[in-house]
This record gives sequence, C-alpha cells and structure tokens, in this order.
Amino acid sequence: MQVEGKVALVTGGAEGLGRAFTEALLEAGAKVCFCDVNTEQGESTYTVLKSKYGSDRVIFQKCDVSNQTEMEGKSLNYLFRCTKETFGNIDIVCNNAGIGGEKPPLWGKVVDVNVKGCICGTLLALDYLSTEKGGSGGVIVNISSAGALNINPYGPVYLATKSAILSLSRSFAQNPLACSGGVRVNVLCPSFAETSLVRNISEQNTYDVNVARKFVEHTPSMSPKDVAEAFMELVVDESKNGAVLKCSKEKGKQYCTINVTYS
Repeated sequence: MQVEGKVALVTGGAEGLGRAFTEALLEAGAKVCFCDVNTEQGESTYTVLKSKYGSDRVIFQKCDVSNQTEMEGKSLNYLFRCTKETFGNIDIVCNNAGIGGEKPPLWGKVVDVNVKGCICGTLLALDYLSTEKGGSGGVIVNISSAGALNINPYGPVYLATKSAILSLSRSFAQNPLACSGGVRVNVLCPSFAETSLVRNISEQNTYDVNVARKFVEHTPSMSPKDVAEAFMELVVDESKNGAVLKCSKEKGKQYCTINVTYS
C-alpha cells in the first residue's frame, strides 16, 4: 500500500505505541485522526503533531472505545464519522487502545476496552473501508501482545483479552465481510515496550508486583519507534492478510504460524 495521501485512524494515540503509530503514518504522508480517553495528553500530543505536520493532516478526538453509545459524541461511531467527514475517506485503521488490570473491579473495564473496543473498531472499520459499502478497501491492524502467544500466571485477564484480539483478527482476515470488500486484517504482537502500561505496574494490574517488576527489569524492552516499524510493515505489504507479526528486542521481527489441534 502506498501510504502517502491515505487516511488513517488510530485509537489510543495520545502516547506510547499509539503515538508512535500515528507519527509513523504521518511521516509516510498519511492524514491521521487519533483518539484517546486522556484529553490532556491527547491535546498536548496534537499540538506537537499539528506544528510538525500541519493542522490539515492531523486531528485529535476524545474517545472512550468502550463507549458503545452516541452520548456526548465520544463513541467510536462518532470517531469514524468525524474522520471521514474531515478527510473524505478512511483507508487504514489501527485498533490500539488498551489497558491492564487483573483485579475487581478493574478487570471488567479491561475486557470492555481491550476486547469490546477492538471488536467494535474492527466492525466499524469494515463498514467504512469495504468496497461493497462505498469505501476504497484498505487495512486494519489490531494490536495484541507477544504474551498472547504464551501464558502469564500474573496477568491472565490481560492476556485473555490479547488472545481474543489475536483470534478475532485472524478470523476476520478470512471472513467474507473483509475478503469481498478488499480489506486486509493483520495483528501485531509486540513484546515489552517502553510505555506507561509496562512502567506503571501496580497491585491492580498484576497478581505479584515484585515478580512482575523483576521480570520487566530483566526483559529487554523496545522503543515505541521499533514497534512502529513493525506496524508499518503490516500496513504497507499488501501480501499480508491474517498475518501475525511478533516483535521483540531480542529476536527482532518474526511472523508466526499458529497451529491449532482439536481433540
């Protein structure tokens, strides 16, 4: 895919990986709408990006991806509509927004944001991108985690949500809604990156803070820019559909073949 001139939408784009994805798309010549629930950080990021790339190429909207209503214009439905009204089309969607949390009541919000938000974002992306519904085709990249390919006894809820994103993306890649509408669906599985999600480990988002912190300390972490390079590979390479790209500091980028055995 030639990214220059295309229109992208990125959720959770105010900081961390989402901001890196947004900047990578802007650097490649795309127009980008990014959203975040954190208005203060979102506006700060928007100010920087607007100054660098121009107000005609980037917009920010507050959005809670777990909000399935139209209340106060903060839902994903409004976000997609606003993006198309502003830029005329949508070609690239990155469902990146995500949080961590293992204990009640936070784990319910984790499921709402990570799973329901990604499902809603994927379905809306198919509606807006599909050639059968007036779109131009395009690509959806959903952000999972390298942990979804393994197990973690200290973060079962978080990994369950990331495993759901992995299965959702691989399945939609072969679903008629995507295939007949010229839409590719890929999934990125990054290992630890230098983001607030990794830095802010607490009693609420793990079952053993000390063990989790030691594990993070001894695991090489990537910069968000490293992860963004892998993200752009899934966007640009039109041969990639249903691809699972794992990236880590130690082993670099690796496409994964997942074999499932039913008993």
